[in-house]
Amino acid sequence: MTARPAAHAAFRLPVRIYYEDTDAGGVVYYANYLRFLERARTEWLRALGFSQAALLTQGIAFAVRSVAADYLKPARLDDELIVVSALESLGRAQVIFAQRMEREGELLLEAKIRVACFDPVRGKATAMPREIHEKLRALL
Repeated sequence: MTARPAAHAAFRLPVRIYYEDTDAGGVVYYANYLRFLERARTEWLRALGFSQAALLTQGIAFAVRSVAADYLKPARLDDELIVVSALESLGRAQVIFAQRMEREGELLLEAKIRVACFDPVRGKATAMPREIHEKLRALL
């Protein structure tokens, strides 16, 4: 499974559910969905040409500020899912992502994730680098 960008400002990341992702009932533990959403955003940033590790060396980091998630149907052990990510809005220091998880076209989860750009040394919000902002703005 490999990540690939898609048309119309969406990014799709395939995810397989492993035993470690599930609870005692074989259903994905609710907090693990957030990990899959995080991976999709990170891989999208990487596909745009930006490594979070490299950004850290430049004094730039991203952190989740808020999450609103609707868990609609459970994912289970060995499911193959797609995390679909799109931009909802973009500011100079924050981005709101609309993300969802699907299994063979069936919607399992919808989420809105507000991510802030900050300086990890100062611990304060900062404008994201112009290059990132321009690439994201082009996807809106």
